[in-house]
Amino acid sequence: MDARDAELKKELHASLQARRELGEEYESALVDSFLEKVDQRIDGAVERRVRRQLAEHRLTSARDARAPKATDSWGERFGFGIVSLVLAVPLSAIGGGVAELPGLLVAWAGIVGVNVVQAARTNPGLFRGRRPARDDDAWED
Repeated sequence: MDARDAELKKELHASLQARRELGEEYESALVDSFLEKVDQRIDGAVERRVRRQLAEHRLTSARDARAPKATDSWGERFGFGIVSLVLAVPLSAIGGGVAELPGLLVAWAGIVGVNVVQAARTNPGLFRGRRPARDDDAWED
């Protein structure tokens, strides 16, 4: 029992004591007064709960608004792949012609790196580990 419940219990005892002293003619006024206090207590609790849930909702919305948006459209991926392949040909020729195999490897490492960064940007969860299968996720026969 917390302090508010103890206070409400005191109010109830005081109302009952007042009813004994004042008689039945004041009973409805005493009951109305006590119920008004209970209503205020309930309204306060509901208001606090609504404010807390609203604050949580606003916080969640703010977090979602700040999260990077996935721009994973088919056209963007297709275009990036075409540009990557078109640029890979001259970069491979230049890298292989100037520095032979090490130059070719550096050129392709750069091409792969750019494509990995693009894939990670358009698919934020791509490189996170898969969650392990749990026994309760399995189909039962």
